[in-house]
Amino acid sequence: MKILVVEDETKTGTYLKQGLIEAGFVVDLTANGLDGLHLALTEAYDLAILDVMLPGIDGWQVLQGIRRAGKDMPVLFLTARDQVEDRVKGLELGADDYLVKPFAFSELLARVRTLLRRGGKAKESELLRASDLELDLLRRRVNRAGKRIDLTAKEFALLELLLRRQGEVLPRSLIASQVWDMNFDSDTNVIEVAIKRLRVKIDDGFEPKLIRTVRGMGYVLEVID
Repeated sequence: MKILVVEDETKTGTYLKQGLIEAGFVVDLTANGLDGLHLALTEAYDLAILDVMLPGIDGWQVLQGIRRAGKDMPVLFLTARDQVEDRVKGLELGADDYLVKPFAFSELLARVRTLLRRGGKAKESELLRASDLELDLLRRRVNRAGKRIDLTAKEFALLELLLRRQGEVLPRSLIASQVWDMNFDSDTNVIEVAIKRLRVKIDDGFEPKLIRTVRGMGYVLEVID
């Protein structure tokens, strides 16, 4: 699942992004309200975490822009402003939850998962499938042919990316930025190693094979009869 974080405090933003990535989410982070609104309107996110006080435009305006565009993704406000009127304003504008700084990451993660469970999407959209492979986004489970497959957080994020864009050849640079949050370095083999390990778990002993290498281009997950 993909989360947008709009937070102008560098330390807090980095802490949030790292924690959410380790929990298995794909995360985009920006420190500017205008950039946050642009991302929210042009990319597909399952949830947004917004600070209130932001450069460019504030969190209230970001939320208003999201709702005016008809986007119904859950929005969690994360802010140092703890006055009742602020919390009421956020909820009236269409926020789904409100967490005051300082906070425990475990509480934020619990609230994120609760919002995702009760979000406006149908139950079916919580599952990604290809052939007899099934990835449950909320329960963080993977099964193939009814057999439970245990993945690391990075393997889960990699498989989710491949499933969301199945049939599309994904270059190593895109995989590096989306799963590892890094620029692609041709001298590292981290992606090749991760793909190899994922293949062992997902494809070994099963038919059809789902993950394949497109030489000189990248990797693709698709069902070929």
